[in-house]
Amino acid sequence: MEDYHKPDQQTVQALRNIANRLRINSIKATTAAGSGHPTSCCSVAEIMPVLFFHTMKYRYDDPRNFNNDRFILSKGHAAPALYSMWVEAGFLKESELLSLCHVDSTLEGHPTPKQQFVDIATGSLGQGLGVACGMAYTGKYFDKSSYRVYCLLGDGEMSEGAVWEAMSFASYYQLDNLVAIMDINRLGQSDPAPLQHHVEKYQKRCEAFGWHAIIVDGHSVEELCKALSQPRHQPTAIIAKTIKGKGIPEDKLGWHAKPLPKDMAEMVMKDLQSRITNSSKHLYPPAPTEDSPPVSLRNIRMPSAPNYKAGEKVCLLQAQTSFTSSSSCLKYMFSQCILKPDRQIVECCVNMNQQTLVAMGCAARERNVVFASTLASFFTRAYDQLRMASISESNINLCGSHCGLSTGEEGPSLMGLEDVAMFRALPTATIFYPSDGVSTEKAVEMAATTKGVCYIRTSRQDSAIIYNSNEDFHVGQAKVVYQSKDDQVTVVAAGVTLHEALAAAEHLKKERISIRVIDPFTIKPLDVKTIIDHTRATRGRILTVEDHYYEGGLGEAVCSAMVNESGFNLHRLAVSHVPRSGKPHELLKIYGIDRDAIAQAVRKMLSSSTNAK
Repeated sequence: MEDYHKPDQQTVQALRNIANRLRINSIKATTAAGSGHPTSCCSVAEIMPVLFFHTMKYRYDDPRNFNNDRFILSKGHAAPALYSMWVEAGFLKESELLSLCHVDSTLEGHPTPKQQFVDIATGSLGQGLGVACGMAYTGKYFDKSSYRVYCLLGDGEMSEGAVWEAMSFASYYQLDNLVAIMDINRLGQSDPAPLQHHVEKYQKRCEAFGWHAIIVDGHSVEELCKALSQPRHQPTAIIAKTIKGKGIPEDKLGWHAKPLPKDMAEMVMKDLQSRITNSSKHLYPPAPTEDSPPVSLRNIRMPSAPNYKAGEKVCLLQAQTSFTSSSSCLKYMFSQCILKPDRQIVECCVNMNQQTLVAMGCAARERNVVFASTLASFFTRAYDQLRMASISESNINLCGSHCGLSTGEEGPSLMGLEDVAMFRALPTATIFYPSDGVSTEKAVEMAATTKGVCYIRTSRQDSAIIYNSNEDFHVGQAKVVYQSKDDQVTVVAAGVTLHEALAAAEHLKKERISIRVIDPFTIKPLDVKTIIDHTRATRGRILTVEDHYYEGGLGEAVCSAMVNESGFNLHRLAVSHVPRSGKPHELLKIYGIDRDAIAQAVRKMLSSSTNAK
């Protein structure tokens, strides 16, 4: 091999020593914690030092330097092995390992970004390689830099379809800067992994997906060094045949996720210590090539202000993507930064799980502003990825079109009627629910600079322009769009139901019934003060109307905000059960969230108040 420089014997021995120290430290940390996966750490003990001290190029004192090679521990339960490597690198102190899993420690049971050397949280198996694809795509096509991305997977998670979806993506985009190292240690949690040690089957599968696949002895430092030094013209899979619990209870069922008892741990650590030879050679990671372009994600703005006429009808999906393309096929894509002239589109096809993971990878280390767009209903299949994005403190923006009954003829399978509930449950989420072209463009602009997971919910059908193009919007600030001094009921509605509420207000006006209409703009955070203040002004009467199921949506958000308030009379209109196909206006009427249902609900509230007197 032309560019392979075989490590000298001193280097080989130094790597072996690090591997055994990794085993010792992993045992020490997990036994002290009374929790962890020491056998899973021990099977990767040789893989980790070869990666961190022979292969990867990075600044050990600056783990998130954007020129560094990236590493993702997809088998997150081997976290103590990762922490031990950063002890060896000098970023952590060895004593810190004894704080593993302590409530005041940043060394958690699975990796999280509380540590600077962790880009994304792992632990929900099967997701790491998808994120690595996003990082590698960014490196090759956006940054056009020399850094590489390495992802360490376990054989248990190879049963996850997400892994093979990622392999398909990497092959399609020829991510030759991506390396997946597969720890084939044979044993799962309670039974052997399906393919056990049939590594040639893993190789054939990887090759079928368009990867270059190399089988190695995962405990041979020399073989690992050689395999990881091979030139790459396509994504590379290192299929490492290993032994679970190598150096401690080896290849035995029943030891997954079990720390060693103290007396056993001391005996094993003593044996491992005896295998460490005296070596004067200290290994340092190679420095990275500094060829990544500087990126600033501050002061992101739309290239121009919205340009709509009052009353003009606009498809909100088109408003959401007008600066990229007017094609509705964008629902399956995400762009690098739709607010820049040099924006780029990455086609993820019909794969929302992979789309979300790739978006997380592209957003890592603040290299891109990322928007991922699909039908609102399809984000349900990516909820595990979304919750991990939240745990990862990832800044990604999700655009869910075709929400609620507006999907109409397509039927309930494509109607997003539970999406607000999903995103409200994510602790880092901001939920934008724009109602016209102006507010949609403003939502996109604000999402670009709002930390955490942002979700923009839009309807399918055309919506009339409500706001002036120079209208000022803020996260967590509602808009009062219809009011008078004689208002008797406050109606809170968003999206298609806001337009229905405005129509109901005009109709009721003819009956000399005045209502106040509020557009919340963001469902989370909700502008509680504005809603409560205006509800008090309408004698405590409030009606919420939403194109969503009753559970977890706008109505429940308002209920939660008012739980400690007294003297309020709150009614809710929402979709009560699984709908059917039909014209959107027919469905709004059938399921009781159209202008007539709103007007009737207002009359009923006023009638009840009169009767109560």
